[in-house]
Amino acid sequence: MTTADPDAGTSPAPAGPTAERTEFWRRSMRGWDVAFYVLTFISAASIANATPERGPAAVAFGALAVLVVAYTVLGRRAARTGNARLAQVYLGVLVAVVVVVVRAEMLGAVLLFIAYSQIWFFSTTRLRGVALSVVLTVGTGIAMALRSEADREALLDIGAQMGVALVFAVSLGLWITQVAEQSEERAELVERLQAAQAELADQHHAAGVTAERERVAREIHDTLAQGFTSVVMLAQTAAADLDRDDPAAARRRIALVERTARENLAEARALVAAFGPVALDGASLPEALGRLADRFRAETGVAVDLRLGAGPHPWPRPTEVVLLRAAQEALVNVRRHAHASHVLVHLTARDGVAELRVVDDGAGIADGTPEGFGLRGMRERVAAGGGDLEVGPAPTGGTRVRVSLPVADGAVAAAVDRGTPGTVGTVDAAAARGAVR
Repeated sequence: MTTADPDAGTSPAPAGPTAERTEFWRRSMRGWDVAFYVLTFISAASIANATPERGPAAVAFGALAVLVVAYTVLGRRAARTGNARLAQVYLGVLVAVVVVVVRAEMLGAVLLFIAYSQIWFFSTTRLRGVALSVVLTVGTGIAMALRSEADREALLDIGAQMGVALVFAVSLGLWITQVAEQSEERAELVERLQAAQAELADQHHAAGVTAERERVAREIHDTLAQGFTSVVMLAQTAAADLDRDDPAAARRRIALVERTARENLAEARALVAAFGPVALDGASLPEALGRLADRFRAETGVAVDLRLGAGPHPWPRPTEVVLLRAAQEALVNVRRHAHASHVLVHLTARDGVAELRVVDDGAGIADGTPEGFGLRGMRERVAAGGGDLEVGPAPTGGTRVRVSLPVADGAVAAAVDRGTPGTVGTVDAAAARGAVR
């Protein structure tokens, strides 16, 4: 069959790397081998039965022997290796042998079935296939005319027959060539699609690995890093208490160090097991916020007011995780940068939207201050949940962090603020446990 690139010297050898197409060409070559040898044998048998003269018969048998050797040595090798030069040499031998055999015996025209088929099988372009078909037809027609020594009427009959054979061969060859080329194009498109799918899968895998690394980094920053920061500050404070000869205060600090270290250990185990925050294990979000505020007050001495909004339904765990992590990061920033004396943590739910506000009375954020890793991680968490994060100056000075997250339909009814300002020590524990379930 013709191929798209005549300069490459391609032929019906496998055009692609897939095992399926290689096997297809192998099966095709077996079919071509069987057809060639069977038709050659039929031609030889017909000539043997119809040619009493030894001279023409010997010429015909000799030419057939040359054709068999040429196909075995040149044609099959050209088909399997894609060598265009071998294919051209073989086609030249094929055309010459057919003309010689027909000149020796008219029944040699049976070889035309082989010749036309193999011309289109081995030709690398349509033009070459048409040209060789014309040469074969003209040569065979002349051989027939010389063999029969026909008159004008017989010559016209031979010309008409060979013309019909030529039209049929060229038409069938062009059609089969087009079908074969379309099949090759489809096979190439399939290979490209498979390669694109494999590349896309690799990209998705790489993106998944990157996303998981970022997630683990955020979890470590929001849990372990903050816990270790607390441990360091408490240890420094305990050392200062010992320098002031206040062992009772130092023991309290050391107790907080132990509790914080245990919580960090639990967070590390949960992180390894891909669980949610330990603070939410078996507890509601308000309870977790209460413990967080209590620990913050104990570690820093900063007063914390916790206000809770109520709803009749529990919140989805992903929403609670985002809000808790946001509160943790906001309080860490207060500890590190705000120099505040008072912090308000306000949790509400209205119209299907959960909102957390953390407001301090500290130094505020200077203009042009870039966001750190923690704040970027908070923003990414909130955005992944479909919510919004606002960080800016509070109305009365200091900094306000506001997180709003949409909650699944029906999960949160319109909430009503019912908490009252006060320090953590004065927050009603029953209200904290029942605010959001």
